[in-house]
Amino acid sequence: MDEICARYASVMTRIEDAARASGRKPAAVRLVAVSKFHPPAALARLADCGQRDFGESRAQEGSTKIATLSDPALEWHFLGPLQRNKARLIAGRFHWLHSLESLETADTLSRHLATLNARLRVLIEVNVTADPRKHGVAPTDLLPFLEAYSAHPRIGLDLVGLMTIAPHGGSESVVRKAFAHLRELACASRQAFGLPGFDELSMGMSDDYHWAIAEGATLVRVGRALFGERPATPATEAQAP
Repeated sequence: MDEICARYASVMTRIEDAARASGRKPAAVRLVAVSKFHPPAALARLADCGQRDFGESRAQEGSTKIATLSDPALEWHFLGPLQRNKARLIAGRFHWLHSLESLETADTLSRHLATLNARLRVLIEVNVTADPRKHGVAPTDLLPFLEAYSAHPRIGLDLVGLMTIAPHGGSESVVRKAFAHLRELACASRQAFGLPGFDELSMGMSDDYHWAIAEGATLVRVGRALFGERPATPATEAQAP
């Protein structure tokens, strides 16, 4: 087994162990391989190992990889902050958006999706730690945001849950508190608005995804533990093997 498949097997084992330890089924947790800056060949190799979900945070780079790999079995997740002028690159290419924080962006995405007759699963990013360096809706603004969002339908958008990023390098108690806060916000949102299918929690990365699973994560975003250290600049490789 080569290195990338060995890493994949190790991560999957840890996901399964963390799920079972918290009384959950391993199948309830989806691994998103964060592939920003990594070349298409690395993604293709990981797909050969069995991985199906890939996460990108740059619209143009991600769109190029989707076209290069051209595998309908793969699902693509957009993870980074999304500018309205990049919405056209997301619609019809990506299957998931983890970082909605603007009603205007939702409207723009909906217009593109309607034109393409396409759909996009959407999670609202919440800045649970009020970190000024992070994106996302403030916890106190989440219910007003959902009230405004729910005021009228947006064609093509399926609102399915919440996403957050925990404090980098925080202790287990600090990190788990942030994840638990997101879970509680999702529960409050479902109760307030009766949102169908609002069950996804995107939280946890290479250093803390096992804690996120213990707190209810359904999507964990893992990059370094799968691919190794991220290159400093985007991959220039144009074709997968």
